Amino acid sequence: MAQEKSLAPLLKKIVAAVERTQFMFAQVWLIEKGDRCTTCKFRPECADQSRCLHLVAGKGRSATTEGKTPAPHEDPNARIPLNFGPLGEAVAAGRLKVLRTSDKQSLSMAGFEWLKEWGIRECGIQPIEFKGEILGANLGFAREYLPDSFTQWGRIFADHVGAAIANARAFEEIQHLKTQLELQNSYLQEAVIEAKALGNLVGQSAALKHIVRQIDLVARTEASVLILGETGTGKELVAHEIHHRSLRKDGSLVRVNCASVPRELFESEFFGHSRGAFTGAMKDRAGRFETAEGGTLFLDEVGEIPLDIQNKLLRVLQEKRYERVGEDRTRLADVRILAATNRDLKKEVAAGRFREDLFYRLNVFPIQVPPLRERMDDIPSLAKHFVELSAKDLKCAKPRLTRAAIAQLQGYDWPGNIRELRNLIERAVILARGGALDFDLPVTGRSVRVARPSAVATESAAQPKFLTEPELQQRERDNLVQVLEAAHWQISGTNGAAELLGVKPTTLLSRMDKWGIKKPEG
Repeated sequence: MAQEKSLAPLLKKIVAAVERTQFMFAQVWLIEKGDRCTTCKFRPECADQSRCLHLVAGKGRSATTEGKTPAPHEDPNARIPLNFGPLGEAVAAGRLKVLRTSDKQSLSMAGFEWLKEWGIRECGIQPIEFKGEILGANLGFAREYLPDSFTQWGRIFADHVGAAIANARAFEEIQHLKTQLELQNSYLQEAVIEAKALGNLVGQSAALKHIVRQIDLVARTEASVLILGETGTGKELVAHEIHHRSLRKDGSLVRVNCASVPRELFESEFFGHSRGAFTGAMKDRAGRFETAEGGTLFLDEVGEIPLDIQNKLLRVLQEKRYERVGEDRTRLADVRILAATNRDLKKEVAAGRFREDLFYRLNVFPIQVPPLRERMDDIPSLAKHFVELSAKDLKCAKPRLTRAAIAQLQGYDWPGNIRELRNLIERAVILARGGALDFDLPVTGRSVRVARPSAVATESAAQPKFLTEPELQQRERDNLVQVLEAAHWQISGTNGAAELLGVKPTTLLSRMDKWGIKKPEG
């Protein structure tokens, strides 16, 4: 037993020992968290519903009944309250309890009504203890009375069982933490890559302030949040903000990119799998629900989940429990769900591609992230932020972000949203070599925002006013003088007139010569 590093095979080995004894069958009960309180028939007798005894292993010798699956002595759903009946009393007291019948009557025992059917006349209940802590109990059932020497051997056996269980649990915890750290490291690397593409919640626009207010409202609750928006708008950053402002902030934030998971691996990705569950399952693997235990699970592109998996996901959200692929053990899911999509899930529901009940389960608190074209006021802040990040990450000299460059950015519709802005700035930082930034934006009739004509240049469509050539030249000259005065007649460099106009200094000097413009004396 001491060689076992996992609890399940250890428990099977313990109850298998019944085949070499005079006991008819044996059981192992362990103290675990209360998990079936709503359906447990012993709930009225249970004083402390936070803990109870779980039947974790049972094995019989020639003790099978047709039509009963599982047999009553090996039912994994069996529960007994602490301090209830002989088993609960023995565990609470930490002392051996032996129950025997007189004559040829079968044993009657609270919580074990099936003993009469099996003709059991004697039951030994030996508490399992390790370092002063009661872990549960070993039970042995016999159809005949057993020698008193069995009680001495029962104590010795229970001591070995207690040490072996503690040892197996310690190994499992170490393996679980190791696996969780490996997965978290992998997911963190994904998150870093994604965060670089999206930046942070930067800006002062009314649209962004509205999102922040929504985040503050929902963050400290346990409500599911559905984050909606176009690709590249920063939906994952909203999920990060919700998690970091929540009561689960000390737990993990685990992301699943549902669009990148192969269809046949969804269930394993979500819930994990046991060794040998399918071809290629060479070892046990924790799923992302298990990795996010006590924290937050972010389902990015949730609209990509296949219908058959949606049903299983809904069950976990409703019942807070799941099983690994190829494993019977039920695990509790203490996880908060955040989801994001660029699809219209209402249309997906109407088309039969998304479950309506899952949609309503996820859509408890929807947050709509606006596209960048509706946040033009945030472009100066975002551009400055991305310039600093790009210069640091790429180890480039920090370039100058001019007002002309910002105006150029604000004149574009950004179909790729913040992700496109980040990529464009990163490329421009490399090309700038520490000088002024120049953006190579695509020019198409669909994406370029046409500037509105000024009030001077237009009066009405019915009576258009045109500038003559002399008027046009005079306006150009006046504008040049205004820019030079605003720059205090500085031609080049930071905040120079050339930079403000978005032209080269040589071009500016050429125009000044053309119009005969010179810096005033004094």
